[in-house]
Amino acid sequence: METVRFDELQLDERILRAVTDMGFEAASPIQAQAIPVQMEGRDVVGQAQTGTGKTAAFGIPLLQKINPDSKKLQAIALCPTRELAIQVAEEIRRLAKYMHGIKVLPIYGGQDIVRQIRGLKDGTQIVIGTPGRVMDHMRRKTIRCDHIHTVIMDEADEMLNMGFLEDMETILSQLPEERQTVMFSATMPVEIQNIARRFQKEPVMVKVVKKELTVPKVTQYYYEVKPKTKVEVMCRLLDMYAPKLSVAFCNTKKQVDELVQDLQGRGYFAEGLHGDLKQMQRDRVMSSFRNGTTEILVATDVAARGIDVDNVEAVFNYDIPQDDEYYVHRIGRTGRAGKDGIAFSLVVGKEVYKLRDIQRYCKTKIIPQAIPSLDDITAIKAEKIMEQVMELINETDLTKTVNFIEKKILEEEECTSLDVAAALLKLAMGEENEDVIDCSRPARSLDDLDRYGRDSRTGRGKGGRGSRDGRYGRYDREDREDMARLFVNIGKNQNIRPGDVLGAVAGESGISGKMVGSIDMYDNYTFVEVPREYADAVLRAMKDVKIKGKNVHVEKANGRGR
Repeated sequence: METVRFDELQLDERILRAVTDMGFEAASPIQAQAIPVQMEGRDVVGQAQTGTGKTAAFGIPLLQKINPDSKKLQAIALCPTRELAIQVAEEIRRLAKYMHGIKVLPIYGGQDIVRQIRGLKDGTQIVIGTPGRVMDHMRRKTIRCDHIHTVIMDEADEMLNMGFLEDMETILSQLPEERQTVMFSATMPVEIQNIARRFQKEPVMVKVVKKELTVPKVTQYYYEVKPKTKVEVMCRLLDMYAPKLSVAFCNTKKQVDELVQDLQGRGYFAEGLHGDLKQMQRDRVMSSFRNGTTEILVATDVAARGIDVDNVEAVFNYDIPQDDEYYVHRIGRTGRAGKDGIAFSLVVGKEVYKLRDIQRYCKTKIIPQAIPSLDDITAIKAEKIMEQVMELINETDLTKTVNFIEKKILEEEECTSLDVAAALLKLAMGEENEDVIDCSRPARSLDDLDRYGRDSRTGRGKGGRGSRDGRYGRYDREDREDMARLFVNIGKNQNIRPGDVLGAVAGESGISGKMVGSIDMYDNYTFVEVPREYADAVLRAMKDVKIKGKNVHVEKANGRGR
């Protein structure tokens, strides 16, 4: 399909300016097809899934129609989940950045309805909501439909799967006859087709071809692993590829919690997302992931619906999905906005046959890979450092630095430039990788790890960011004056892990997990370090908290001991 630029779509200059700020020039296929049709006022059925740019596909023409001078409700967009409603509202706000007077309000269950009512009374023109909460407001007359000229149904098939069919029909039947109805859906089951026939007038069908639905910019690999080595293999891949943001998918809520604990225990900045979390916790997790505080988001398929973060560099199928279509949705979380992405699948036993079914469904190639050894990982780290060095040499004027080294190091210390380079590489790699360059050493395999995760020949631990012998901590903050040491009255004998304590402290107090210092765990108690300025707030937040179902007592520790 021919590339269409946004400045060719006859958009309002203010919207075009906002689109430019967001870094987009060319419209995605679904945007190029859907925007002109909607701007003509036609009803639209768009077949597209998450990651194809459909929010802007309906958001841009919607904003073109909104009258900012009128404070009446003019448009409703229905979404299956609260996460998607929040994200759609945020993107439309970004698109309306320079259109003063336009108010967009997300409404969904789990949020204080009084606050929503207040927001509606303040003069909201666009509501983005879940069907149940929208119906609730319609019953209360806090949503009035008289001036609504546009209704949008986003991920209609997912709303159907979640049991919202009757709600969708009820809402559509109560809206003005003279309106524009736009519907987007990844699939077109009979029920969705029936809605189109009943509630739309001669809709134009717009769709992304199947090839584009398979997310071609994502390189896909799979690794055959044993159940007990899955975490280790995932950590090796994280260290090897070093993605800034990644999403790991599990099939159950229990597995999400366990994987998060394992990753946090190895020093990775990981958080979980599943249906058992309270809305405040979900919002905190997503905010932390979007701003990069959390590097790894571990989620179930249902909880991940509507997650739309452009900078995800890698997706991990920690569990192979039961539904072939879920695989497409999962890997669609990466490789967005014209960027390349990578997907890793960890396959156990006969799951390899399931993966072959997925390959046939997606008409794509999932490439088998050998599990990387620890030497592979550290060698790649060295290569990446050298790539950064060469980039710096080619793009930066290093004259002053060269003169400094010649004077201070080569002349005064009488060492060679090669010595300096080797020493700097060793500093960058860290002490644990000092023998990485020795290519004569045999590669360490997973079979070399004992049941504690140490190398059976060297005695070294598995590694992982932030791991240290006998302790757990993000940074080496011991004895720093700006940290306060707290005493928690549970430990190893209560089947508690460091990740459980970290999760409780960060989750309840709202401070970032990165801010938590070392966690020293003993048989019946634990010490945890937090920034001194937040210590009292943490103590208040932890007052009535349970960790893994156990009541805990937290207080300030006296000196280095209890």
